[in-house]
Amino acid sequence: MEPLTLSVDCGGLGIKASVLDNAGTMRIPPVRVPTPYPLTPQRLVATVKEIADSLPKADRATVGMPGMLRHGVVVATPHYINAAGPLTRQDPELKAAWGGFDMRYAFTEALGMHTLVLNDAEVHGAGVVAGSGFEIVLTLGTGLGCAVFDGGVLAPHIELSHATVRRSTTFDEWVGEQERRRMGDSFWSRRVHAMVDELRPVFHWDRLYIGGGNSRRIKDSVLRKLGDDVVIVPNEAGIIGGVRAWSLISNQEAG
Repeated sequence: MEPLTLSVDCGGLGIKASVLDNAGTMRIPPVRVPTPYPLTPQRLVATVKEIADSLPKADRATVGMPGMLRHGVVVATPHYINAAGPLTRQDPELKAAWGGFDMRYAFTEALGMHTLVLNDAEVHGAGVVAGSGFEIVLTLGTGLGCAVFDGGVLAPHIELSHATVRRSTTFDEWVGEQERRRMGDSFWSRRVHAMVDELRPVFHWDRLYIGGGNSRRIKDSVLRKLGDDVVIVPNEAGIIGGVRAWSLISNQEAG
Protein backbone atom coordinates (compact mmCIF):
# COMPACT_ATOMS: atom_id res chain seq x y z
CA MET A 1 0.00 0.00 0.00
CA GLU A 2 1.13 3.56 -0.69
CA PRO A 3 2.28 5.43 2.42
CA LEU A 4 0.18 8.03 4.19
CA THR A 5 2.00 11.23 5.09
CA LEU A 6 1.44 13.42 8.12
CA SER A 7 2.14 16.95 6.85
CA VAL A 8 2.65 19.75 9.37
CA ASP A 9 3.03 23.45 8.59
CA CYS A 10 4.49 25.29 11.60
CA GLY A 11 4.02 29.05 11.34
CA GLY A 12 4.70 31.97 13.59
CA LEU A 13 1.05 32.26 14.60
CA GLY A 14 -0.46 28.84 13.89
CA ILE A 15 0.37 25.17 13.35
CA LYS A 16 -1.64 23.26 10.72
CA ALA A 17 -1.58 19.55 9.96
CA SER A 18 -3.36 16.89 7.95
CA VAL A 19 -2.78 13.35 6.67
CA LEU A 20 -2.51 12.88 2.91
CA ASP A 21 -2.37 9.95 0.53
CA ASN A 22 0.35 9.58 -2.10
CA ALA A 23 -1.62 11.70 -4.58
CA GLY A 24 -1.65 14.61 -2.13
CA THR A 25 -5.33 14.24 -1.24
CA MET A 26 -6.14 15.11 2.37
CA ARG A 27 -7.77 12.30 4.30
CA ILE A 28 -9.12 14.86 6.78
CA PRO A 29 -9.52 18.67 6.75
CA PRO A 30 -6.47 20.43 8.20
CA VAL A 31 -6.38 20.85 11.96
CA ARG A 32 -5.07 24.22 13.17
CA VAL A 33 -3.96 25.30 16.63
CA PRO A 34 -2.35 28.58 17.72
CA THR A 35 1.42 28.45 18.03
CA PRO A 36 2.06 28.35 21.79
CA TYR A 37 4.51 30.78 23.42
CA PRO A 38 7.01 30.76 24.96
CA LEU A 39 8.03 27.96 22.61
CA THR A 40 10.94 25.61 23.25
CA PRO A 41 11.86 22.91 20.71
CA GLN A 42 10.44 20.30 23.06
CA ARG A 43 7.13 22.17 23.32
CA LEU A 44 6.84 22.36 19.53
CA VAL A 45 7.47 18.62 19.27
CA ALA A 46 4.88 17.92 21.98
CA THR A 47 2.32 20.18 20.28
CA VAL A 48 2.78 18.48 16.91
CA LYS A 49 2.54 15.04 18.55
CA GLU A 50 -0.72 16.04 20.22
CA ILE A 51 -2.13 17.09 16.83
CA ALA A 52 -0.83 13.90 15.18
CA ASP A 53 -2.53 11.75 17.82
CA SER A 54 -5.88 13.30 16.83
CA LEU A 55 -5.42 12.50 13.12
CA PRO A 56 -5.53 9.23 11.15
CA LYS A 57 -2.40 7.13 11.56
CA ALA A 58 0.34 7.92 9.05
CA ASP A 59 3.46 6.09 7.89
CA ARG A 60 5.82 9.06 7.65
CA ALA A 61 5.82 12.79 8.41
CA THR A 62 6.95 16.07 6.89
CA VAL A 63 7.33 19.13 9.08
CA GLY A 64 7.89 22.62 7.69
CA MET A 65 9.05 25.36 10.06
CA PRO A 66 10.50 28.86 9.74
CA GLY A 67 14.22 29.49 9.68
CA MET A 68 17.45 27.95 8.48
CA LEU A 69 17.72 24.17 8.83
CA ARG A 70 20.45 21.87 7.55
CA HIS A 71 19.74 18.13 7.45
CA GLY A 72 16.92 18.64 9.95
CA VAL A 73 19.08 20.57 12.43
CA VAL A 74 18.16 24.17 13.34
CA VAL A 75 20.83 26.72 12.42
CA ALA A 76 18.61 29.71 13.25
CA THR A 77 14.89 30.34 13.52
CA PRO A 78 12.81 33.51 13.91
CA HIS A 79 9.63 33.95 16.01
CA TYR A 80 10.21 30.90 18.19
CA ILE A 81 13.14 32.58 19.96
CA ASN A 82 10.88 35.46 21.02
CA ALA A 83 9.28 35.36 24.45
CA ALA A 84 5.69 35.90 23.23
CA GLY A 85 5.93 35.24 19.50
CA PRO A 86 6.63 37.34 16.39
CA LEU A 87 7.89 40.90 16.96
CA THR A 88 8.18 40.50 20.74
CA ARG A 89 11.27 40.50 22.95
CA GLN A 90 13.96 37.98 22.01
CA ASP A 91 14.74 35.51 24.79
CA PRO A 92 18.46 34.57 24.98
CA GLU A 93 17.64 31.22 26.62
CA LEU A 94 15.20 30.32 23.84
CA LYS A 95 17.74 31.34 21.21
CA ALA A 96 20.32 29.06 22.80
CA ALA A 97 17.80 26.21 23.07
CA TRP A 98 16.88 26.36 19.39
CA GLY A 99 20.38 26.75 17.95
CA GLY A 100 21.75 23.37 16.89
CA PHE A 101 18.64 21.43 17.94
CA ASP A 102 18.14 18.26 15.90
CA MET A 103 14.46 18.59 14.97
CA ARG A 104 14.47 15.62 12.62
CA TYR A 105 15.67 13.26 15.34
CA ALA A 106 13.27 14.70 17.92
CA PHE A 107 10.23 14.42 15.65
CA THR A 108 11.20 10.95 14.45
CA GLU A 109 11.44 9.75 18.04
CA ALA A 110 8.26 11.46 19.27
CA LEU A 111 6.06 10.54 16.31
CA GLY A 112 7.43 7.02 15.92
CA MET A 113 7.91 7.44 12.17
CA HIS A 114 10.61 8.77 9.90
CA THR A 115 10.25 12.54 9.61
CA LEU A 116 11.51 15.04 7.08
CA VAL A 117 12.04 18.52 8.57
CA LEU A 118 12.50 21.44 6.18
CA ASN A 119 12.04 25.17 6.00
CA ASP A 120 8.33 25.86 5.56
CA ALA A 121 8.82 27.68 2.22
CA GLU A 122 10.65 24.62 0.89
CA VAL A 123 7.70 22.37 1.75
CA HIS A 124 5.37 24.93 0.20
CA GLY A 125 7.49 24.92 -2.94
CA ALA A 126 7.50 21.15 -3.15
CA GLY A 127 3.75 21.32 -3.60
CA VAL A 128 3.79 23.72 -6.56
CA VAL A 129 7.01 23.59 -8.61
CA ALA A 130 6.81 22.13 -12.11
CA GLY A 131 10.13 20.35 -11.71
CA SER A 132 11.78 21.90 -14.75
CA GLY A 133 13.87 25.01 -15.11
CA PHE A 134 14.99 27.40 -12.40
CA GLU A 135 12.08 27.99 -10.02
CA ILE A 136 11.84 30.33 -7.03
CA VAL A 137 9.19 30.19 -4.31
CA LEU A 138 8.38 33.18 -2.09
CA THR A 139 5.86 32.91 0.73
CA LEU A 140 4.15 35.93 2.26
CA GLY A 141 2.98 35.54 5.83
CA THR A 142 4.34 36.69 9.18
CA GLY A 143 7.50 37.41 7.21
CA LEU A 144 9.03 36.35 3.89
CA GLY A 145 9.95 32.76 3.06
CA CYS A 146 12.11 31.63 0.16
CA ALA A 147 13.00 28.36 -1.57
CA VAL A 148 15.03 27.63 -4.69
CA PHE A 149 14.56 24.65 -7.04
CA ASP A 150 16.61 23.80 -10.12
CA GLY A 151 15.19 21.08 -12.34
CA GLY A 152 13.00 19.97 -9.46
CA VAL A 153 15.98 19.62 -7.11
CA LEU A 154 15.89 21.66 -3.91
CA ALA A 155 18.91 23.94 -3.53
CA PRO A 156 20.52 24.68 -0.15
CA HIS A 157 18.37 27.07 1.83
CA ILE A 158 19.04 30.81 1.89
CA GLU A 159 17.49 33.26 4.33
CA LEU A 160 16.57 35.93 1.79
CA SER A 161 14.22 37.40 4.38
CA HIS A 162 17.22 38.69 6.35
CA ALA A 163 18.70 40.61 3.41
CA THR A 164 18.40 44.35 3.86
CA VAL A 165 16.31 46.59 1.67
CA ARG A 166 15.85 50.34 2.03
CA ARG A 167 18.82 50.86 4.34
CA SER A 168 18.52 48.70 7.46
CA THR A 169 15.04 47.22 6.89
CA THR A 170 14.96 43.52 6.04
CA PHE A 171 12.66 41.92 3.45
CA ASP A 172 11.03 40.13 6.39
CA GLU A 173 10.02 43.46 7.85
CA TRP A 174 9.37 45.23 4.54
CA VAL A 175 6.66 42.85 3.26
CA GLY A 176 5.71 41.09 6.50
CA GLU A 177 2.32 40.96 8.16
CA GLN A 178 2.92 43.93 10.45
CA GLU A 179 3.66 46.22 7.48
CA ARG A 180 0.66 44.91 5.55
CA ARG A 181 -1.61 45.81 8.45
CA ARG A 182 -0.02 49.22 8.85
CA MET A 183 -0.11 50.13 5.14
CA GLY A 184 -3.26 48.40 3.97
CA ASP A 185 -3.45 45.89 1.13
CA SER A 186 -3.21 48.42 -1.74
CA PHE A 187 0.06 50.06 -0.73
CA TRP A 188 1.46 46.76 0.54
CA SER A 189 0.70 45.12 -2.84
CA ARG A 190 2.77 47.80 -4.57
CA ARG A 191 5.62 46.96 -2.25
CA VAL A 192 5.36 43.27 -3.21
CA HIS A 193 5.51 44.36 -6.87
CA ALA A 194 8.65 46.39 -6.13
CA MET A 195 10.22 43.39 -4.39
CA VAL A 196 9.56 41.15 -7.40
CA ASP A 197 11.11 43.72 -9.75
CA GLU A 198 14.18 44.01 -7.53
CA LEU A 199 14.69 40.25 -7.20
CA ARG A 200 14.15 39.35 -10.87
CA PRO A 201 17.68 40.42 -11.95
CA VAL A 202 19.13 38.68 -8.87
CA PHE A 203 17.69 35.23 -9.68
CA HIS A 204 16.78 35.34 -13.40
CA TRP A 205 14.18 32.68 -12.65
CA ASP A 206 12.22 30.75 -15.22
CA ARG A 207 9.22 30.95 -12.92
CA LEU A 208 8.44 32.60 -9.61
CA TYR A 209 5.71 31.23 -7.36
CA ILE A 210 4.21 33.47 -4.68
CA GLY A 211 2.31 31.71 -1.92
CA GLY A 212 1.69 31.93 1.80
CA GLY A 213 -1.36 33.21 3.63
CA ASN A 214 -1.01 36.78 2.39
CA SER A 215 -0.56 36.01 -1.32
CA ARG A 216 -4.35 36.22 -1.69
CA ARG A 217 -4.22 39.82 -0.47
CA ILE A 218 -2.25 41.08 -3.47
CA LYS A 219 -4.54 43.42 -5.37
CA ASP A 220 -5.70 42.46 -8.87
CA SER A 221 -4.26 45.69 -10.28
CA VAL A 222 -0.82 44.59 -9.08
CA LEU A 223 -1.23 40.95 -10.11
CA ARG A 224 -1.63 42.04 -13.73
CA LYS A 225 1.73 43.82 -13.58
CA LEU A 226 3.82 41.05 -12.06
CA GLY A 227 4.54 39.34 -15.39
CA ASP A 228 3.85 36.02 -17.07
CA ASP A 229 6.75 34.42 -15.19
CA VAL A 230 4.99 34.93 -11.83
CA VAL A 231 2.32 32.53 -10.52
CA ILE A 232 0.20 32.97 -7.38
CA VAL A 233 -0.34 29.65 -5.59
CA PRO A 234 -2.71 28.66 -2.75
CA ASN A 235 -1.58 28.53 0.85
CA GLU A 236 -2.70 24.89 1.04
CA ALA A 237 0.53 24.02 -0.76
CA GLY A 238 2.22 24.23 2.65
CA ILE A 239 0.35 21.04 3.56
CA ILE A 240 0.16 19.33 0.17
CA GLY A 241 3.90 19.78 -0.36
CA GLY A 242 4.53 17.45 2.54
CA VAL A 243 3.94 14.47 0.24
CA ARG A 244 5.88 15.60 -2.80
CA ALA A 245 8.82 16.73 -0.68
CA TRP A 246 9.80 13.07 -0.29
CA SER A 247 10.39 12.68 -4.03
CA LEU A 248 12.12 16.07 -4.46
CA ILE A 249 14.59 15.84 -1.62
CA SER A 250 17.77 13.85 -2.12
CA ASN A 251 18.05 10.35 -0.64
CA GLN A 252 20.62 11.67 1.80
CA GLU A 253 18.27 14.35 3.14
CA ALA A 254 15.29 12.00 3.31
CA GLY A 255 17.36 9.54 5.29
